[in-house]
Amino acid sequence: MNGTNAINAIVLIARVFLGGVFIVAGGAKIGHAAYFAAQIAAFGIVPQPIIAPMALLLPFLEVLLGGYLVIGLYARLAGWIATIQLLIFAAAIASAVARGLSLSCGCFGPNDQTVTSWPEVGRDAALALVGVLVALRGPGMLAVDRRIAPTI
Repeated sequence: MNGTNAINAIVLIARVFLGGVFIVAGGAKIGHAAYFAAQIAAFGIVPQPIIAPMALLLPFLEVLLGGYLVIGLYARLAGWIATIQLLIFAAAIASAVARGLSLSCGCFGPNDQTVTSWPEVGRDAALALVGVLVALRGPGMLAVDRRIAPTI
């Protein structure tokens, strides 16, 4: 395997892994909008009128983003969107930790008992780096993008 193929394989693994994380996270929140809205509200950083729409839409957007990453459709754009979203999540969790709040992040739905902590900030930052890899080096192997524009 030459260098280009190795990088494309690494990007494929990163893309599918990150996409899987978003599909699982979003899927776990679908159908639990009231619970997720309460988790969002507890952070105290999102304006009240935005909480309910965010709780309803974000899980579906996460699943959609995850799907785009897994199949490699608009992989670079999806990588950037995932990176931005993860950095926002990391900042929200860091804000809660800095304010001394011990909250359920609600990241993986109602069964997720993880509380806001610096390791959780690190997890989201590490996942954001995976998103940067996909955004900069994508689409990787087995991507729909390669079928649409074979020179990518």
